[in-house]
This record gives sequence, structure tokens and C-alpha cells, in this order.
Amino acid sequence: MEADREGLHRPTDPQSFPLREADSSASCPTSERLDFPVAVVLPAGGSGERTGLATPKQFCTFLGRPLISYTIQAFERVTWVKNIVIVVANESLDLMKNIIQKHGHKKVKVVLGGPTRHRSIFNGLRVFMESQDDSQLTKPKVVVIHDAVRPFMEEEFLLKIANAAKEHGAAGAIRPLVSTVIATTSEGYLDHSLERTKYRASEMPQAFLFDTIYQAYQQCTEYDFEFGTECLHLVLQYCGTNAKLVEGPPTLWKVTYIRDLFAAESIIKENLSQRACVITGVHQEAVHLTHCLQKTLAQSMQVDTVSTWHGSDGSSPSTVLENYNLIYISVNSSSFHEINKLVETIGNTALPVLYPVVLIMMHLSLSECMSFSKTWDELSAIKKLAKEVKERNILVYGLLLNYTKDAEKWNDAVENASVIALSLIKDRNAALTGQMFVV
Repeated sequence: MEADREGLHRPTDPQSFPLREADSSASCPTSERLDFPVAVVLPAGGSGERTGLATPKQFCTFLGRPLISYTIQAFERVTWVKNIVIVVANESLDLMKNIIQKHGHKKVKVVLGGPTRHRSIFNGLRVFMESQDDSQLTKPKVVVIHDAVRPFMEEEFLLKIANAAKEHGAAGAIRPLVSTVIATTSEGYLDHSLERTKYRASEMPQAFLFDTIYQAYQQCTEYDFEFGTECLHLVLQYCGTNAKLVEGPPTLWKVTYIRDLFAAESIIKENLSQRACVITGVHQEAVHLTHCLQKTLAQSMQVDTVSTWHGSDGSSPSTVLENYNLIYISVNSSSFHEINKLVETIGNTALPVLYPVVLIMMHLSLSECMSFSKTWDELSAIKKLAKEVKERNILVYGLLLNYTKDAEKWNDAVENASVIALSLIKDRNAALTGQMFVV
């Protein structure tokens, strides 16, 4: 089972994964099928040598968050996971605590790791036995061990692994091999090859009855601690527990090299770009512009529309406060007062804590003669606002359209505006915030 884990195919069309805590509400029926406590141990003490970066890969940042934060959230959103123990090296202890605080992680306890992977995992397990006075940390029936650099965990598969561990004592994820495994001679020639269809790559997550894996680690030799890599092998060797193997989805892949960091960022951006909300206002031309935008944007994403972002009682529609992509249409006047209130409301939600929120201020000028001074005022105001809220993970852009009664020119303008808006949403380029795009 120790075949080449890094040789697996990276998915080009991965299944989508939930992006918000609110999404976990859809998982309630799933949680009711579990009648035992589950905890997670994430060993995160690796140095990331294979990326060639000075920063360990689990702490490399994209879209404003370190990789490990995405992995934590994948488990944190699962309602039936009660605790997440993260095991880190001593030099990363403060960094990890800062990440937890900055990104609002709730179920997490940080533990100091050891010099090897197995020693770190054992430290993570021991905390459940040594923290009986900690009411927030209770010994689970099943413990899941997962890599901190595998951020795309799907709840349905985690459920399969947890239930299999409960029934069989241990369970592990596997994936088909995509390359043939060969053995070489000491002189560097082919010795023999394995029949690929008979073998699988061992992946994460792996899950165990807590008492079983804890007993296995208590019996480990120094050699196991220093050179062992496979937890499933330990419970087989020391407890006689043969793990149930469950084939997992392609999204289980591990961030190992620099290119994998870019792939992970691309997947997250793609999933963030599945939905947008257009705030239309009540002006006739704004409503017409919204219909035109919908026709174009709907080819790439779901487009919701609301006439206002807040009601007479001050409350906001859920389509606004659950959406990472907002397009606010104003006509003639820029409505900066309303934009500021909207930004403040978004900033008080959990949205920008988890992912960058894109807000496109789309200003429709009904005058065919563009005023340079007015455009300059618009640009200055947008730049000032964007700079203020960028640190809060809200990315503000400006887009100016001049209305024309020429149908062909108008359709071209709307088409160009849609392309720009879609590009801003998909790229989420913080360096472009505050820019005024004119079409």
C-alpha cells in the first residue's frame, strides 16, 4: 500500500465542495446516521522540502489563507466531527495559533509534535487521554487521521471511512494507480514490474477505533517511530486489525509540489465562482441591464437578483449575505453611502473570514457624454474604499458603463461588462482592487 502516493493524477474537473458554514446544514441527515463521537488528528509538522519553498507547504498562503486553514474548514463544517487536533513543530506553534484566531476556527486544539510523523500522531492521540479535565476535548470512539495538505475532503466519503472504522476497527482511503510500479536492480536496470490492477495507492483519510490505534502506538518500536509511514500497518501488526479499504474520490490528492499549490488555488477559485448576486435597484435601466448581464453570466454561473440588499427593517436577503460575488448596480449617482453600509454588513459576517468577497460597483451613466471630472471622482472614491476594505478580505472593483440607445453598441457594452465582471470574479486579483474599468 506504500505505492507512489505522489504519482496520482490531479483532477482537472474536481467535484465541488461546500464553501460556507451554512452549507453544513445540508448535512444534518448525514449526522443523524452517526451515533458515536468522532475526532480528527492533523499532523502538520512537515518541512515541505519537496516544494522547494522556505515556508512549509501547509502554511503557504493563497486567496488570503494558508493551506492548512482550508483543510481545517473541510472538517470543521462537518457537524458530527467534535474535535480537531493539529500537531505542529515547535517553531510553528505561534503561527498556527494566529491562523486559528484570524480565520475563526472553533473546534481546534494545537499540540506540539515530535521529530517524526508517527511521534507527532501519537502526541495528537495522547492529548485525548491526558486532557480529561478539558470539557471541550473528549476521547472519541473513532479518530480520523488526515494530512494537513489535503484540503478537499468530502463529507460523504468521510462518513464512509468513519462507519467502516467503527465496524472493522480501521479503515483507509485508496486510489487506483495510474503508473506501473517497477523494481530496479542495484545497477539501475529493470528487475520486475507489478501488475497495476492488483495494487492501490494508500491515501488519507484513515480512521480507527481510538482504543485500537492508541494501543498500537503504545506497542510501537523505536524503528516504527523513526521510519514507519503507514498507520494501517501498525494496527495490523500490533492489534491484528485488518483495515477495510475504501476507494476514494479524485479530490483526495495531496499538495506536494509547487504546482499543486497553484492547482489547489485554481480549484478553490473555480468553486467560488459558481454563483453571483446582482443588486439591481429599482431604476428601469438598471433592471434592463441586469437582464442583459444574466443572459451572459448565466452561461458560467448561477445568477441571483435582488432589488435591494436590505429591507425596510434593515435585514438583508440571504442571497446577499451568503454570496461571495456581488454586483451592485447604480444609476447616475454612485450610491457610495449604500455601498459603504453594504461593505460594513459583509465585514460583520463570516464570509470574508473564510474567502475573499468580490464586490463590483457597476455604475450606469445615462448620459452619452462622459464627464471626466465625475469619472475621476468615482475612481478616487473607489480607490479609497477598496484600500480600506482590502485588509478585511473584501475586494472592491469599479465598472463604468455609458448607456446608449444604439442597440448594437449597447449590446457590445453589456457583453464587455459581463466579460470583465466574470474575469474579476474568477481571478479574484487583489492587485486590481480599486480600479475603474470603463466600457
